[in-house]
Amino acid sequence: MELEERVAELERRLAVLEQAAGGAPPVLGDGDFWALDGLKDQLGRLGDAAADGGVLFTGAVRLPTRERYEWQYGALTAGLLGSEEEDRPDWEEAAEPLAALGHPVRLRLLREILAGRRTAAELAELDETGTTGQIYHHLRLLTAAGWLHSPGRGRYEVPGTRVVPLLVVLTAARP
Repeated sequence: MELEERVAELERRLAVLEQAAGGAPPVLGDGDFWALDGLKDQLGRLGDAAADGGVLFTGAVRLPTRERYEWQYGALTAGLLGSEEEDRPDWEEAAEPLAALGHPVRLRLLREILAGRRTAAELAELDETGTTGQIYHHLRLLTAAGWLHSPGRGRYEVPGTRVVPLLVVLTAARP
């Protein structure tokens, strides 16, 4: 590699790091689709079974509470859409977890729980979340849908296997 190319590459990497440190998203450039490239490699290894492609979501997250979660999930397009009328999967099972996220107070409660407010009493102190009874109603819906679990004594947490999927759904919902 020529010296000019090496310097240009180092400058590009430095700019990405500086933007990330300032809170701005990094600019995508050549080689920045490493996750997509990895998915394509995996699909290629699967051959005909993956001819229609697939999806992958992954994340490495550190919450404000300093908890860390790493997670990935992939699915083949054929398993998500089906290829024939009779083998199309039932999407109805996704309705409850998606519906549970469809209320601003429930989203706020999830955000606050991820930030460290874990008890019903702490959540009841929040402005504009409703009465204690309404908060418990929202917490029950989120728990029934699998977005929360209660390890006891009025404490709530997002299960570790749901942290990254929750953030993926929120990312996908952005305009």
